[in-house]
Amino acid sequence: MTRPKSDFVATLQDRGFIHQMTDAAGLDERCSKGVVVAYIGFDCTADSLHVGHLMQIMTLRWFQRTGHKPIVLMGGGTTKVGDPSGRDETRRLLSDADIAANKASIQKTFANYLTFGDGPTDAIMADNAEWLDRLAYIPFLRDVGRHFSINRMLTMDSVRLRLERDQPLTFLEFNYMILQAYDFLELSRRYGCVLQMGGSDQWGNIVNGIDLGRRIDERQLFGLTTPLIATASGAKMGKTASGAVWLNPDRLSPYDFWQFWRNTEDADVGRFLRLFTDMPLDEVARLEALSGADVNEAKKILATAATALCHGQEAANAAAETARRTFEEGVAGDALPTLDLGRAELEAGIPAYELMRQAGLAASNGEARRLVKGGGARLNDQPIDSEQRIVTPADLDADGRIKLSAGRKRHAIVRIV
Repeated sequence: MTRPKSDFVATLQDRGFIHQMTDAAGLDERCSKGVVVAYIGFDCTADSLHVGHLMQIMTLRWFQRTGHKPIVLMGGGTTKVGDPSGRDETRRLLSDADIAANKASIQKTFANYLTFGDGPTDAIMADNAEWLDRLAYIPFLRDVGRHFSINRMLTMDSVRLRLERDQPLTFLEFNYMILQAYDFLELSRRYGCVLQMGGSDQWGNIVNGIDLGRRIDERQLFGLTTPLIATASGAKMGKTASGAVWLNPDRLSPYDFWQFWRNTEDADVGRFLRLFTDMPLDEVARLEALSGADVNEAKKILATAATALCHGQEAANAAAETARRTFEEGVAGDALPTLDLGRAELEAGIPAYELMRQAGLAASNGEARRLVKGGGARLNDQPIDSEQRIVTPADLDADGRIKLSAGRKRHAIVRIV
């Protein structure tokens, strides 16, 4: 497309956020003429979002920063159904209490990226349980369901791929795309929302919502999707050997979050600076051009900027300083992940591999044993030379702590309470 008129579309295009748009010229024109309202939905399947959600969060952030009004839609209703997109199996059904707890925990993340309030471009947080829980089944089928063709629904990737792999798709999940389409219609009525955004795997669901708004209310609605992100080596973004890279600090410490970005592959530094920080593009270009050992400085800048957005500047600076002290001075900084251990448990003796697992340096005892066997586990900067190594009070340092390390870049502190 030609150079966009609107700051929003131009910014997303320049920074690499756009995968597909419906009526790109129409959306650009609409965004250039005044405040537009848009939404992205987030189901409450866990008590924290993860790095895989950051593309969507940053899209909302840029939407607001370019003068528009974002809606964060919490899926208190759709979580009870489960989105089948990209999955081979049915999601575990959560209780209402679990969904409510997850929702409350997830909501905290958005306050770091968006400004909420009553102003014309202040963000809104809505919950689709507010309208989905009240639907009467037969009236909903008559008023909304009649606009959906089973033939077309069977061609949607979320359905077609599951069936092609001979994996069961429940009737409950089959309804998900109808409910998501109805969300768009409802938000357009309540808030004047005209744009739904999401990952590229949501394209079919978004188009359904646009069609529904046109059929029922004769509304002109728009859709925009972002690309699914993989690393330069082809790995799925946000997945590590220890599991998901969570955004909530109680699931992953700011230090470990910082380290995730610090370990970015060289080829991804420029792209991740554009996508996951607010850094001006001329500065991104300068950092992207660095080579050799200088690339490590660009990675530290990426790590600090991304961590500051998620956890605040103070936590980002503390993580950067801890990393500097740990790697350059060989000492344990205060911001390292900490495991509190009872003195009685330590006096009884605890296997080093078990302590590694408890400290979050390994996902299982088996993984911790393999780390020890492979020479990658250290206790107070000394190699753990045996899988049978027992940790006791004798291993406490002068400050009454134990430092554990997995490889050269991942560390944790054991503190006696």
